[in-house]
Amino acid sequence: MSQFIRTYKSEIFWAFFCLILGLVSGFAIEPNAYLWYETISKPSFTAPNWVFGPVWSILYLMMGTAFGKLMKAPLENKGLVILFIVQFALNLIWTPLFFYLHRIDLALYDLCLLWLSLCLWMALTRHKRLLFLLFLPYFLWVSFAFFLNWNLYQLNLPQ
Repeated sequence: MSQFIRTYKSEIFWAFFCLILGLVSGFAIEPNAYLWYETISKPSFTAPNWVFGPVWSILYLMMGTAFGKLMKAPLENKGLVILFIVQFALNLIWTPLFFYLHRIDLALYDLCLLWLSLCLWMALTRHKRLLFLLFLPYFLWVSFAFFLNWNLYQLNLPQ
């Protein structure tokens, strides 16, 4: 077990670091901000609320694992390290834009930038199989989130 931890300490550290940041970004929003979400119109394909916590937890762990791999050789992977930080910041910004400010439009723009950064990630890591595969579920989920956010925007346009 200690050999496992020594071998994968970077991946373990960054996986839990990303998970904690993701959780903090969600918990930092006052509970009443989430009540607003219950009052807006939603498309029929909206996932149940209980799905989001487990899905995001798994995705944050996978993202952090990928970042841990990068941090074993940060100079060699400088471009991917910067891209990771950019996409992660865009990810964390979405929650306050959407839930706290109730700005579905700004959250949609943020998701557009996040999705584009993930497209770039997928293109740059296509030959780095593990990094590509660790981000594939995240890319698919953000694609769904973008489609959902777009529909939320359309259904809740200001009158």
